[in-house]
Amino acid sequence: MEIAIIGTGNVGGALATNWAKKGHKIYLGVQNISNFKGKELLNNENTRVFSIKEAVAKSEVVLIATPPTAIFEIIEQMGNVEGKVILDATNAVVNKPEPYPTVYHCLADKTNAEIVKCFNSTGFENMSNPIYNGVAIDMYMAGDSEKAKSIASQLAKDAGFGSCIDFGKSDKVELLEKFALSWINLAIMQGKGRNIAFKLLKR
Repeated sequence: MEIAIIGTGNVGGALATNWAKKGHKIYLGVQNISNFKGKELLNNENTRVFSIKEAVAKSEVVLIATPPTAIFEIIEQMGNVEGKVILDATNAVVNKPEPYPTVYHCLADKTNAEIVKCFNSTGFENMSNPIYNGVAIDMYMAGDSEKAKSIASQLAKDAGFGSCIDFGKSDKVELLEKFALSWINLAIMQGKGRNIAFKLLKR
């Protein structure tokens, strides 16, 4: 796939690296192509840098991994996203993109893209390496677009996750962000450390 990465920090960088290793074409979408966070990502195979508008235009899939309040400016810069899949990896647990509760809801209102909340529920260390003692941990997703969910599920597996669990439709997006807050609570506030993860087990 051709994937635009908007937000080249820890989460975006980890996913860009793992997807590039699987043969996906990665287009980093940045404000300033000569000076941006994550320049080392250009050392990855299949990775190039463009303006946000150019990266999105070239791509089938767009990952947004930025602070939630940046979404309004990002929407203006992305241009036409009709038919494209947008993976919302943000969490509005501190600052919300007012008046919307989440970036997902903002994107659903202001674009005609296929949107899914995904890659938001764990730390970047688990994005880089989702394997624990030989077992691949799970990723989680929510949203109304079955097309977006199908692609998110495939990309989760390509990033090394065991499966991508469906949390439900758009009414479960905020619940999925609270699930992310549960990981943050355990990892940071309760001092368990960032090398912890969730796995759904079945009998």
